[in-house]
Amino acid sequence: MNFNQYVRKSLSRQFIVLMSLFILLFILGTAILSLTEKYLYTSYTNERAILVKKVNLARQIDQTFTSAMFDIRGYFAFHNSSLKDRAIDNENDIEKMKEDFQKLSSTSEDKEFEKNLADFQGYYFTSALPKNIAYFEKGQTDKVIAFANNGGTAKINAFEDDAKSYITLLSDQLNQNVLNLTKEQTYLQLGFILYILLILFALFRIIRIMVRQVGQPLSQFAFAANEIAKGKDAEIQVDESRRDELGALAIAFKQMVASVQEKEQDLLAHNEELLAQQDELQAQQSELESALTILRDNEAKLNRRNELIHHVSTSLNKKEVLNSIVINMSKIIQADRGIISMTKERTCASFGITEQGASQFQLHLESGILERLNLTKSPFTIKREITSAEKGYHDGTQYSYDLYLPVLSSDGEVIAVMVYSRFGEEFAKESMVEYEALAKQIGVTLDKIKIFEISEADRRLNQDILNTVQEGIQLIDVDGAIIQVNEQLCRMFPSMASGIGLPLQEWKRIMGASTDDPDAFDQFIEGALKDECEQGNTFTYRVKDSHQVYKVYCEDLYNGDKHAGKILVHRNITKEFEVDQMKSEFVSTVSHELRTPLASILGFTELMMNRELKAERQKKYLATILSEANRLTALINDFLDVQRMEAGKQTYEKKYIELKPILNNVINHQQVHTQLHHFTINSDTDNDVILGDKLKIEQIFTNLINNAIKYSPDGGTIKVNLYNKNDRLCVDIEDMGLGIPEEALDKIFTKFYRVDNTDLRRIGGTGLGLAIVQEIVKAHLGDITVRSTYGQGSIFTVSFPSVPSVIDNEAGDDGNDKKKTSPYKIMIIEDDKSLAELISQELSDSGFRIEHHVNGRKALNSLENTIPDAIVLDIMLAEDEDELDGWKIMKHLKEDPELKYIPIIVSTALDEKEKGFQLGANDYLIKPYKSSQLSKAIMQTLLKIGQAGQILVPKE
Repeated sequence: MNFNQYVRKSLSRQFIVLMSLFILLFILGTAILSLTEKYLYTSYTNERAILVKKVNLARQIDQTFTSAMFDIRGYFAFHNSSLKDRAIDNENDIEKMKEDFQKLSSTSEDKEFEKNLADFQGYYFTSALPKNIAYFEKGQTDKVIAFANNGGTAKINAFEDDAKSYITLLSDQLNQNVLNLTKEQTYLQLGFILYILLILFALFRIIRIMVRQVGQPLSQFAFAANEIAKGKDAEIQVDESRRDELGALAIAFKQMVASVQEKEQDLLAHNEELLAQQDELQAQQSELESALTILRDNEAKLNRRNELIHHVSTSLNKKEVLNSIVINMSKIIQADRGIISMTKERTCASFGITEQGASQFQLHLESGILERLNLTKSPFTIKREITSAEKGYHDGTQYSYDLYLPVLSSDGEVIAVMVYSRFGEEFAKESMVEYEALAKQIGVTLDKIKIFEISEADRRLNQDILNTVQEGIQLIDVDGAIIQVNEQLCRMFPSMASGIGLPLQEWKRIMGASTDDPDAFDQFIEGALKDECEQGNTFTYRVKDSHQVYKVYCEDLYNGDKHAGKILVHRNITKEFEVDQMKSEFVSTVSHELRTPLASILGFTELMMNRELKAERQKKYLATILSEANRLTALINDFLDVQRMEAGKQTYEKKYIELKPILNNVINHQQVHTQLHHFTINSDTDNDVILGDKLKIEQIFTNLINNAIKYSPDGGTIKVNLYNKNDRLCVDIEDMGLGIPEEALDKIFTKFYRVDNTDLRRIGGTGLGLAIVQEIVKAHLGDITVRSTYGQGSIFTVSFPSVPSVIDNEAGDDGNDKKKTSPYKIMIIEDDKSLAELISQELSDSGFRIEHHVNGRKALNSLENTIPDAIVLDIMLAEDEDELDGWKIMKHLKEDPELKYIPIIVSTALDEKEKGFQLGANDYLIKPYKSSQLSKAIMQTLLKIGQAGQILVPKE
């Protein structure tokens, strides 16, 4: 008998063989995939470890050479012999690192770096260093400088470049290894998918074989059995020649069918006998059902009692427990209704009693019943006649039996009273013992609930107190598990909201993962838990992917004299941290920006005082001193501007001005200071007029264009584009310089902010310029934005509200322009007749009608008859009998409801612009000024507010 026949004789063997083949295939494939993955990972890990060691050695060698160079420079600068010794000793360290590197050297790049290292080491420590030390110690400093200039520095720089290139090469190899590993893992995953598909196909084939060999024959057997059960003839189609169990079952099934048919007659004969026995069994069944009913009643009673004990033992909600007690007790003692009430609080639960009845019971609880229960501490019953309300539809005299049960506390005090009523049937005396036992269990439960309520109230009070604290608080026990946290800590670490009970290692892992230095955080927590918390023992950490900074400190927690755990307090110090950082950076920046020009001024001044210099050199030194002094002045002005802006005291002289001449003027001034930059200005608008302070607008574009020059150290084209967009006049200033990193764009206009980048920081600056520019732009109702690509340049866009073009009404050069007729009437209040005549002539030539007064009182009297369109007012008027100067006239005009809207242009020698604007002046001209400036100011004001319109108060 071969193996195939042996397998075919049993379905189980067939199934085992199929499943064994399937499992073998699964194990084999899994093993191949696992070994392949392990091999890939091991190869990658080994290669990476070697490359990392090479990178670290190369960096350490580079850093050691750098340290030696700085030490020897320190020796030359400060004559500190210990620095010289330390620089020479570095050769031994480099020699050891070189030996370590030789053990790892394998590629041609490694050999090349090893050769360069040996050559440079020999050159530096054998030749360059001893020679320069000898020169220096002999006082031949010029030879040291000459040695550096004649190739010494170049060789050092060349070696540093080689080292950096080699480190970069190793980093690229590390990255390439990662990419190769990723690619190989992708292929492995595709193989795994194909393997899964193969397994699924094999499984499908096994299922199909089993369905065909087993499922279909079994279905035929089931169908034949059902047909036979219905009394019909049935025939199965299973091949009887099969050697397995189904073949044997087919033969046995046919034999069974024959046997069933033979015995069917015997069953019919016994049927009558069974019918007779059925009657006897039915009688016995009735007796069993009666006994079963009694057992079920007892079982129901036991279940009700267990349910009562279960509910009163597991729940700590007093209302739920009382409801469960009254309902289950009513079922156990078969009461028609009942109530339970606490004796010292207005809490009760009832069954079958209205709310009014329950309130009445509580109201009269102390009328004698409670005193009896307090005295006897035992239950009693009362028999009473049922009231008409309780009878319902029943007639005749009926009685109710009320059972009073005291519920005792652990110290024997009655803490609750239970009353249950039963209609027409009294309570058995032998059941009283059971009722008292249940009442004692209820008393234990109520004691437990009372203790829980007290502790829960204390816990909630403590939690509420902790939640009002702004610091994150964390209470841990002596084993390090969390006892309690407050809401602030949960906001800091959202994963700690369900952290009560977390063990030490678990919450350390969760919280540490949220910090920027998990190891240091873990080390502080471990140290705080091992020792007693000392005063000042704190740890500062930053939340990962956030600017939030926290300081955590630890305090010991005692329960009396027993150490109960520790309290960790996490305080948010982000603002203090940022202020400290900003203060440090600001002090450092200001120190550098102030000392640099001061050093130049002091140096050149000392040279001019101590040496006889030629006139040309003196002029050059004086020009440098003046330039540095102007630089200091600009720096101080920036500080003063920021101070005035923050105090809200910055004032602006806003007039209608053209932007293009201002831009040309700024570019001309900046072009003088650079030969590397080329400027282009492009205007796509015919109207470049805005309302603004000319000096402040010049300051805006001077700063922006100066920045464009400063941050384009290699030169290039600086483009200035002027155009209109959405009723706004826009100016783009575009450079081809270093650009701004993307992460710094949203902070670039912040005061004192400087980009944390070596290329940008070395250019210098205080970080105030752009902040001042933004404040000035906002004061002019404008906006400033920046777009930048790091390494390719920046575009700053300034936009202002567009205004109609202002027409200059000055006469032409030929003097033949006709006077323009104008409906505007101007009143001039000026005591200087010659100046008044000049102003009148200028305004008349500009087309205005003039009315002149030398006295303020006469001018006010004239206003009672005729109201002008504008007033030109001098402040220092000759005092008349009423002592009326310009300030008093302005005050009088603004208090008169009919005159307060007349525009006032002040023309005076007093420099008190702020006071003039506060009193209501529309413009303020300080003598001397161009005569055409007055007519232009009047025209701008009238065009702006309209004839006899409202007064314009300049915006600060």
